[in-house]
Amino acid sequence: MAGQLTGANDVVERHLDQSLESLEKRFGATVLVFAGPLFPTIDEQVREAVEQRPPENGSRKLVVVLETAGGSVTAVERIVRLFRRHYKSVEYIIPNYAMSAGTILALSGDAIHMDYFSVLGPIDPQVQKGGKLVPALGYLIQYERLIKKSQEANLTMAELSYLLKNFDPAELYTYEQEKELTKSLLIDWLVQSKLIDWQEERDKKRRVTQKKRKERAERVADNLGNTDKWHSHARGIPIEVLRKDIGLVIKDFGSDDDLNSAVRAYYTLLRDYMIRIDSGVVIHVKGVYRSWRFTK
Repeated sequence: MAGQLTGANDVVERHLDQSLESLEKRFGATVLVFAGPLFPTIDEQVREAVEQRPPENGSRKLVVVLETAGGSVTAVERIVRLFRRHYKSVEYIIPNYAMSAGTILALSGDAIHMDYFSVLGPIDPQVQKGGKLVPALGYLIQYERLIKKSQEANLTMAELSYLLKNFDPAELYTYEQEKELTKSLLIDWLVQSKLIDWQEERDKKRRVTQKKRKERAERVADNLGNTDKWHSHARGIPIEVLRKDIGLVIKDFGSDDDLNSAVRAYYTLLRDYMIRIDSGVVIHVKGVYRSWRFTK
């Protein structure tokens, strides 16, 4: 029975390879697939996959099929540095979702491809607390609200007890640094990328200065990090909102029938296979398919 299952897995992985190859031909690029949480040390696994599948025929373009609920910003920083070391151009396809740190990773690219169903998320960095990942911004906001109530002499005894018990100055400093790191990385990458919409400047034929790029990038970062606007860390932001409200340039792969079919064929097979073998993390390049369960 085990031999039969292994044989069936080999067949599925060959089909995934073939489907991946069709995407590579479509984009004229190397394609890497990552599905799973961006936990610390995952960058080491991504590095192995990148080095096992070097660029072919002089191509310096990488397309990343990405699905993630988020995770470590420092892991994202190392992955971005890794991709840029090996490739001149990096683009991202989001078949379903890329949240939090995954949004930051996608926004480091030269292009993002989504369809009407795909979503990115608010950029609230995740930090370790009590053995699990928690949104840092929510922690900081609650602290600030309690401090404000204290300054106004409106703090109840229960709130005071909670404040003393749950908020550690060293942790607060760490969370503040995570927040600043997230914002600074996003601004730097947006300034360097082609993802910000400059329609007004194009219409008026005005030159986009570096100062204007940074100011626009800061507005994008502030907008995506606005917890009062999005309310939930898990809220998905669709393509039309990213375009109109945030001012990002997003390509719609759903408007291209052939590309849409190629993306969906790969993604549907991948998700079915991950469910069947109970896999929580996948890294796939042509010829190398790695998957494993993820436990916190």
